[in-house]
Amino acid sequence: MKAFALSAPFVLASLASAHYTFPDFINSGAVAADWQFVRETANHYSNGPVTDVTSDAIRCYELDNTVAGNTQTVTVSAGDTVGFKANGAIYHPGYLSAYMTPASPAANSNEAGLGQTWFKIWEDPPVFTPGEGLVFPSQSIQEFTVTIPKSLPSGQYLIRGEQIALHVAESYGGAQFYIGCAQVNVVNGGNGTPGPTVSFPGAYTGYEPGILINIYNLPSNYTGYTSPGPAVWNQ
Repeated sequence: MKAFALSAPFVLASLASAHYTFPDFINSGAVAADWQFVRETANHYSNGPVTDVTSDAIRCYELDNTVAGNTQTVTVSAGDTVGFKANGAIYHPGYLSAYMTPASPAANSNEAGLGQTWFKIWEDPPVFTPGEGLVFPSQSIQEFTVTIPKSLPSGQYLIRGEQIALHVAESYGGAQFYIGCAQVNVVNGGNGTPGPTVSFPGAYTGYEPGILINIYNLPSNYTGYTSPGPAVWNQ
């Protein structure tokens, strides 16, 4: 077998091209500028993922503590369709979800989302078919949208988009988390009570069957993908 030696720039470019960020917020079909309403992440150049679910980076992966204050907050209505656009195709197979949290004292504050206040509003899990394995609906798309729950109370929130890439998740710490947090002001809301709520870090241990999984060698008795984190809030 012939061996090939790859130069460092080529290897780094290849790795970066396989990763992604979620810099653009989508509001009723309109795509905002990079990092206009999404907090700029620490991987905005490298595109590299978070792999430690116990780190503060698992929350919003901010570049630094000045990012929240330098990010604009966009007004949306309960019931609107919003989402995130990646800076390239969502290349890796994985699990896609969206969370929200009330933002106190404001969406552009560093204190927003620090407690057990996050609730899941949407998910797009892998689909299992016996004899065929897992199919990943989110793979190779570039954007995803969700509906802000109509019964969500008005106020300022963070919306957290997350893809958990599972292509090397067969060992602890192998799952890759790609994260973006948008700052929003929700109007025309309802009187719902979101839940169950979790914290970031804290929502995951890393040992969940939907995070620690060999997607290429499933057990013979496998019956389906188990979504990590809380159940989707049933509005």
